[in-house]
Amino acid sequence: MNFGQDHNAVLRLARQIASRIVNPGGVPSATRLRAAVAGRTVLVTGASHGIGRATAIRLGRAGATVLLVARSADVLEELVEQLRADGGDAYALPADLSDADAAVPSLARRILDEHGPPDVIVNNAGKSIRRTVEQSYERFHDYTRTANLNYLGPVRLLLTLLPAMRERGSGHIVNVSTVGVLLPPTPRWSAYQASKAAFDVWLRSLAAEAHDDGITATSLYMALVHTRMSAPTDDFKLMPGLSADEAAGLVCHAIVDRPSAITPWWATTAALIDTAARGTSDRLVRLYAKRFTARGAARPPDAPAPAAAAPAPPDPPAPARADGSAPS
Repeated sequence: MNFGQDHNAVLRLARQIASRIVNPGGVPSATRLRAAVAGRTVLVTGASHGIGRATAIRLGRAGATVLLVARSADVLEELVEQLRADGGDAYALPADLSDADAAVPSLARRILDEHGPPDVIVNNAGKSIRRTVEQSYERFHDYTRTANLNYLGPVRLLLTLLPAMRERGSGHIVNVSTVGVLLPPTPRWSAYQASKAAFDVWLRSLAAEAHDDGITATSLYMALVHTRMSAPTDDFKLMPGLSADEAAGLVCHAIVDRPSAITPWWATTAALIDTAARGTSDRLVRLYAKRFTARGAARPPDAPAPAAAAPAPPDPPAPARADGSAPS
């Protein structure tokens, strides 16, 4: 092995160690996971790629009946074949989760008609977007599209599934959220953080209301996970983070142990500091914005051109992929 290979190996090891330090642990054993999900129905949204796919594979191998939801029907069918070849039971339910008015209610009714109320719901589908507010002056769809998939879609899905779950007297909801919900708002992430925070608050409110009917919920505040969704952000590539499979292990921890929240140890401390010293926290965020936002603030190709030129047309109205793999 030459020096370059040695150096790269050391860097990889350092990132792995850092990742273990900054991310929560608690991945259940295969035996405990099987005891929790074997013979039960688990709905996984955003199942075609990344965390959702890795979670579905773990659950299928543990004996769960896995309902796979994403826009990519062909990818879901391939995953169904893989899970069944491994001895699991899975069904592809392609749907556009950003269409809360039509596609989502139709999906929920199909789930209830064909499979009954799920025992566990993993809300994982999401859309990430990294753009300054200034760049969105003429792009209101940056906010509507992100909110549709990260907030309104999953709310509509649960509003349709919850009555049957509450009548049965049991059910667990795992929300794959972001640690950004607990931290000070970060420049360039306004659409993403706001939409994730909205669903987080909604789910916590629901959990309090439905607890006596046997409904529990876990908010999983993920730090960085290296997936297709995070790949376009260059700043993330050298940062310590989890693989999709490691993140799926935390989802399984949420399913087995059912804590109200799974949070990196440092995030709680940061949230307390932000609350106790908001002025200082805001000054640090402004410093970050001043030093780093300009570096990444190049006008996107489809953003309005400068005033001297005619504005570029907005994006076509196609919604984001429901598997969360196509950030703006």
